[in-house]
Amino acid sequence: MPVITYLNNKKLFYEGSLSILKIVEKLDSDLSEKCISAKINGKLMDVSDMIDYDAYLEIITPQDKDGINIIRHSCAHLLGHAIKQLWPEAKMAIGPTIKNGFYYDIDLNHQLSLNDLQTIENRMHILTKKNYSIKKKYVSWQEAYNIFLDRKEIYKIKILKENISKNSYLSLYYHEEYIDMCLGPHVPKIGFCSFFKLQKISGAYWRGKNENKMLQRIYGTAWNSKDTLIKFLVNLEECKKRDHRIIGKKLDLFHIQNNMPGMVFWHENGLIIFHILKKFIRMQLRKYNYQEVKTPLLMNYNLWESSGHLANYGSSMFYTQSENQKYCIKPMNCPAHLLIFKKTLKSYRDLPIRISEFGICHRNEPSGALHGLMRIRNFTQDDAHIFCTYDQIHTEISNCINMVYDVYSCFRFKKILVRLSTRPEKRIGNDEIWDFAEQQLESVLKSKNISFVHEPYEGAFYGPKIEFTLLDSLFRKWQCGTIQLDFFSPKKLKAYYVDRENKRINPVMIHRAILGSIERFIGIITEEYSGKYPLWIAPVQVVVVNITNSEVEYAKNVYNFFFKRKIRVKLDLRNEKIGFKIREYTLRCIPYILICGKQELDSKTVSVRTQKGKKFEKINIEEFYYKLSQEILLKKC
Repeated sequence: MPVITYLNNKKLFYEGSLSILKIVEKLDSDLSEKCISAKINGKLMDVSDMIDYDAYLEIITPQDKDGINIIRHSCAHLLGHAIKQLWPEAKMAIGPTIKNGFYYDIDLNHQLSLNDLQTIENRMHILTKKNYSIKKKYVSWQEAYNIFLDRKEIYKIKILKENISKNSYLSLYYHEEYIDMCLGPHVPKIGFCSFFKLQKISGAYWRGKNENKMLQRIYGTAWNSKDTLIKFLVNLEECKKRDHRIIGKKLDLFHIQNNMPGMVFWHENGLIIFHILKKFIRMQLRKYNYQEVKTPLLMNYNLWESSGHLANYGSSMFYTQSENQKYCIKPMNCPAHLLIFKKTLKSYRDLPIRISEFGICHRNEPSGALHGLMRIRNFTQDDAHIFCTYDQIHTEISNCINMVYDVYSCFRFKKILVRLSTRPEKRIGNDEIWDFAEQQLESVLKSKNISFVHEPYEGAFYGPKIEFTLLDSLFRKWQCGTIQLDFFSPKKLKAYYVDRENKRINPVMIHRAILGSIERFIGIITEEYSGKYPLWIAPVQVVVVNITNSEVEYAKNVYNFFFKRKIRVKLDLRNEKIGFKIREYTLRCIPYILICGKQELDSKTVSVRTQKGKKFEKINIEEFYYKLSQEILLKKC
C-alpha cells in the first residue's frame, strides 16, 4: 500500500494508483483548486500524473516560484494555440521560458506587426476565458513523429530527429485542437494563464545559426495575478525611461556605430565619467596597497595556449598575426599579470603582491547578445590579481570583500546579493584542490557574517568565485564584482616564489574586480540615477547663464571663479531666453544652474536652480562654492 507524506509528516495511505490531483484533494481540499503542479520526491510533475509508490509530496501553487515558471511555460503553448487559430499555416518551432516571461519562434510568411500582436493577445484572452483542461499524453517517438508529420510541423519533426532518441517516450500537451510537445509540467487548466502581456516581435535564426532560416519571435510576460502583472509593466515602463542608451544620447555620453557593434565611442561627457571612476578606484587601490601596471593588448598565441584559455575560452577570443606569429587580442588580464609576477624571482617575504590594471579587453560576444554598455566587445576591467601564500588567503580575500563594500556604498547601493559559485563541469585541476578552494571562500564569507547562496557549476574553469550582485532601486540585479581563487594558473605558467626552506612554490592567485567593467558600471549607474548623477560624478556640475548682454562679463567672472577651483563648469552666453536655457539644462540633468541677471550683478551673487527644480535667490558665490565642495566630499563616504 503506497504512502504519501505531506507537510508536518501528514500521511495518506491508499491502494492502487492515484493522480497527483486526487492525492492533493484527499490531503488538502482547500489547496486542490490552486494546485497547478507538485513535487514528488523533489521532482516537478503534472497533476495528472499517476502515483503508485511511496513518495514525499510538495504542492505547487501560482504563488510559488516554480508555479510562476509553469504558468509562463504554459503561456508559450497558449500563444502557439492562438497563432495556429489565426494563421493555421504557421509552423511552430520552440517556445521556452525566459526571465519574467516566455517567447515562441514561428515560421510564418505573414510579417507580424504590432497590430497583429494585439490580435494574438485578444485571441489568447478568449481562450483563457474558456478555461479548458490541458491534457497530457505519453506517446512513443513514432507516434509523436506521425502526429507532427500529419500536421506538417517541420520544426517539431527536426527536434524529434535531431534531439530525441527513437526509443524514447515523450509527453504531448493538448490544448483543445492544438498539440505541442514538452518536458512539462504545465498548468491543468488554461485559466491559470490569464495574466499575461505580449511585448514585442523580433527575428531569430532557427537553432541560433545564421545559415538557417530567420523565424519570427514573439516575446511575452506572464504572472500569477493581475496586480503582479500591472506592477511589472509599470516597473518596465520606468526601466524604459531609465534606459542608459536613451539617457546617454540625451546627455551626449557615447554612441555605438551600427557597423561596429559592441564598440563604444566615448564623447567628452561620457569620458569625464569614465575618468572619474578610474580616479576613484585608484584611490581605493592606494588604500589597499596595489601596484598599477599596463600590459599589451596583443599577446602571443602560445601564452593563451599554455594558460588554458584557448581550450576553455577560445571561441570568445579575437585573433590576428604578424610576421608568421599568431596573436590573441586579450579577453582578460590574468596571464599578463602572471608574466609580470614571474619576471623576477620573488621571496615569500615579498608576498602578497597585488597587481592592478585598467585593462582594455576584447571578447567575441554574439551580436544578438550585445546591449548598449551592458554587453559589449571592447571594455575596460578594473582588474587585479593578488599573489600570496596559502596562509595569506583568508586575509587577502577578506580585504577584497572590504574593498567591494567600500566602493559600492559610495554609489548608494545598499542591497548586495552574494553568491558562491563552485566548480563547473568543464574545469582544470583535481577535486582535492577544488574542495580546499571552495572551503576557503566559504570560510571567509561566514567569518564576516555575509549571507550568501551556493551556485553549483557556475565557477570559472580555473577556480571557484564569489560574485557580488547589486540590487538597484527598481529591484533589478546587476552582477558586478568577483573574487576568484586560482591554484592552477601560476602552475600552468610556471610562476614561483621561494619559501622559507628555499624551495620553489607556486603562489596562490586571487582574481579580483570591483566594478566589473567601467563601461558596464557607467550603464548601471546611469540607469540607477536616471542620468541625475551625484555631484561628484556629474560630467558638468555647474552651468553659468546670463539673462541679458549686460551680465556677460559678470557671468564670465563667475565661471572663472568656479573653473579655478576645479569645479566642472560650463558657460552659456547664448542670446536665448533664460527660460529656454533653464529648461534645456534641466533636461540635460545639470545639477546646478547659476543665473546671472541684473539683481545678481548688483549684489555680486547668483541665483540657483537645481535639477530637482528647487530655487535659491541671490546666494553669495563663495558660500555656494563651500556648499558644492561639501557635497562633493560626501562621495568619500
